[in-house]
Amino acid sequence: MASFSPSIDAPALGDALNALRAQPPLVQCLTNIVVAQWTANVLLAVGAAPAMVDNPREAAEFAPIASGVLVNLGTPYDDTADAMRLSAAAAAAAGTPWVLDPVAAGGLRWRTELALELLRSSPTIVRGNASEIMALTGGAGGKGVDATDSPEAALEAAQEIAQTYGTIVAVSGPVDHVTDGERTVLIANGHPWMTQVTGVGCALGALMAAFAGTGADPLTAAATATAVLTVAADEAAAASQGPGSFAVGLIDRLAALTPEGLAASVRLS
Repeated sequence: MASFSPSIDAPALGDALNALRAQPPLVQCLTNIVVAQWTANVLLAVGAAPAMVDNPREAAEFAPIASGVLVNLGTPYDDTADAMRLSAAAAAAAGTPWVLDPVAAGGLRWRTELALELLRSSPTIVRGNASEIMALTGGAGGKGVDATDSPEAALEAAQEIAQTYGTIVAVSGPVDHVTDGERTVLIANGHPWMTQVTGVGCALGALMAAFAGTGADPLTAAATATAVLTVAADEAAAASQGPGSFAVGLIDRLAALTPEGLAASVRLS
């Protein structure tokens, strides 16, 4: 059974943000066509460097150069799927941390099979909503890219995946759950407008790759990325009138967030 304990404290998250800004990681993003620019802007705002290298001729060559790699299945095509396989294998061989985001797994057979194939390639972190995570253990998936299950309901599946594949599993939702199969960190920041801006969850996977690419241990990397995005979302929402101004404000708040502010505002348990 997972332990809900302060295995990671708030100052450690602030330290991780400080380390990222001191040595900005280069993040290879094999992500979907809907969110590529947004993902790049989120990485830049935090202090990381994005590289959208997602073709099969270059993906494997670039993965060992990158600090971290994101593999996001939002809009998979045959050639990008090949690039994802190559990049994941090259990252694993080189010791480059990489993140699998199994977008909409469970609802469509080919996408789900690809997600399970990539899961067997030893991702450092798996990030998804509750229904996507449950789909990796045989669940039906959600409604398109939207979850129909809660993070609490997905925790058992997340623990199983973490233990089976030796990975960290981050389940996004009103209260984010991040687990290594034994320890589980809960993060209760965030705002409903995050679900009304395309690509916020996808960008979270890129942030996890960025923090893992600094040398932080994967549980701390996933928790810090989640905390950074959700604390910035709290601050952006407080000064916004709706999802449009919130999206702009979120980029601003990510850039302005300090390690001290992160540690003071994150709600960990």
